[in-house]
Amino acid sequence: MAMTEFAKEMVGYIGGVMSSISFLPQVIKIWKTKSAEDLSMLTLIFLTSNITLWLIYGILIGSKPLWITNSIVLAMVLCLMYFKIKFKPADKP
Repeated sequence: MAMTEFAKEMVGYIGGVMSSISFLPQVIKIWKTKSAEDLSMLTLIFLTSNITLWLIYGILIGSKPLWITNSIVLAMVLCLMYFKIKFKPADKP
């Protein structure tokens, strides 16, 4: 039995929402603690590049679930990068 286009789109949206939500606890934790010391900037750079490519791919193939949810994920990861820079620990003596 073949999936309808609606069912395919729903799978995409559900997967995308789950991806988007997965970064929210980290963003909230860093916002509350004002500490991003344990985040790796290199990992965030790779992740940003990855998400950006998926976003571009989603736009190129016209996949709404792909570009919408990757836009949300990109915004959250950019928040994490901002927090990583903003909440740098004070220099230790």
